[in-house]
Amino acid sequence: MDMHTVVVGTSGTTAEDVVAVARHGARVELSAAAVEALAAARLIVDALAAKPEPVYGVSTGFGALASRHISPELRAQLQRNIVRSHAAGMGPRVEREVVRALMFLRLKTVASGHTGVRPEVAQTMADLLNAGITPVVHEYGSLGCSGDLAPLSHCALTLMGEGDAEGPDGTVRPADELLAAHGITPVELREKEGLALLNGTDGMLGMLVMALADLKNLYTSADITAALSLEALLGTDKVLAPELHAIRPHPGQGVSADNMLRVLAGSGLTGHHQDDAPRVQDAYSVRCAPQVNGAGRDTLDYAAVVAGRELASSVDNPVVLPDGRVESNGNFHGAPVAYVLDFLAIVAADLGSICERRTDRLLDKNRSHGLPPFLADDAGVDSGLMIAQYTQAALVSEMKRLAVPASADSIPSSAMQEDHVSMGWSAARKLRTAVDNLARIVAVELYAATRAVEIRAAQGLTPAPASQAAVAALRAAGAEGPGPDRFLAPDLAAADTFVREGRLVAAVEPVTGRLA
Repeated sequence: MDMHTVVVGTSGTTAEDVVAVARHGARVELSAAAVEALAAARLIVDALAAKPEPVYGVSTGFGALASRHISPELRAQLQRNIVRSHAAGMGPRVEREVVRALMFLRLKTVASGHTGVRPEVAQTMADLLNAGITPVVHEYGSLGCSGDLAPLSHCALTLMGEGDAEGPDGTVRPADELLAAHGITPVELREKEGLALLNGTDGMLGMLVMALADLKNLYTSADITAALSLEALLGTDKVLAPELHAIRPHPGQGVSADNMLRVLAGSGLTGHHQDDAPRVQDAYSVRCAPQVNGAGRDTLDYAAVVAGRELASSVDNPVVLPDGRVESNGNFHGAPVAYVLDFLAIVAADLGSICERRTDRLLDKNRSHGLPPFLADDAGVDSGLMIAQYTQAALVSEMKRLAVPASADSIPSSAMQEDHVSMGWSAARKLRTAVDNLARIVAVELYAATRAVEIRAAQGLTPAPASQAAVAALRAAGAEGPGPDRFLAPDLAAADTFVREGRLVAAVEPVTGRLA
């Protein structure tokens, strides 16, 4: 566990903080300013709770039941009840890193001083993260409006010492046992606190932040595999010239072209071996790789802007304002986050699609310009990578289904009080699957392209130094090179791990310099 400490204050949190806590077990600490802001906001809530006038979330019911005024002696029960009743998730457990991101981001908003939660509740949230206690959260239960209600409720239930949670050893136990084992006292929720723990876009935001980190690696990896495929197909690198991309100045396009050009520097294969079958132009999947990869990069940049704004936000309803007002609002609506989650699923599907088209071209003897059918050792006796492309095609087909936007849907809830919802949690869940699939798709292209480059080398041609570095690193990682047919799944799994861990990028950068 990484013992780096992330300090949670009253200002925005960075994407790097989220990844550090969610994935790498970084410790969490409340700043003195956060504790002070928490205490000040709590004084406002306590003052409102003492007044006879009803205030939503403080002395009323919730949602469609907000018209009922709740007497002081029932308010603790009200807060417990909202957590218990809203912890209604179903289906498989959500991944540990997602739940940790969810908890951390809710703590971030609580610590802003706009929710009215007491400092000791916030400290208990930090204590749970630092102890490695992860509430059991289920796949289904959020509509992405009024926050990720059911997922956050399961987290709040653990704070109360109820329900089940996973300990740092990975064992699921009753929450009260885990809290006791780590010396953590369950919280007794007071006015507004139950509502404040449930009312945020934290789940969809956490998944967006982690998807952006993964996709950044995959887009750079895809620039590399596109370059390897271009080289193996004896394509021309002239289409990567900076002056061509300067006249269509989409930023990502220029970045991808530059990455590919640097990978191909010094190649003895590109653009010099077309005499036997002259080509005026390479196929779109080869020639237009910078345009497709680059458009996806620009989409990532926009999504990162949205994520940054959401990380700087305090999402709750009602919110405590510095002038002492407690006001209802609609900031919990997940539309801004949901839209970019869906947008990322679209560009990821298209990136997977163009990767698969290059793989198919490498395997087809009628379009591969001298490579053996399916890159097989003895075609006919050997099938080579024929079925690897089937697997890749199946993944691409699922990516296209996952690209159907969730945010275009809405379903009314809470007796029509909550009559338009974002479905942002659903958008985030399908994006996680899409990102996972994309890593496999890129890995199959890498496996095919490196085999093809090695076959070209055996034909007496000299691959680029960066290509040679990629081949050597992939082989050292356990994905074998050309030869007779063998059990292929372990090689593809090794290539998948190699890509998703960022080792492809790390392998070529000593030759190319840092790639964007």
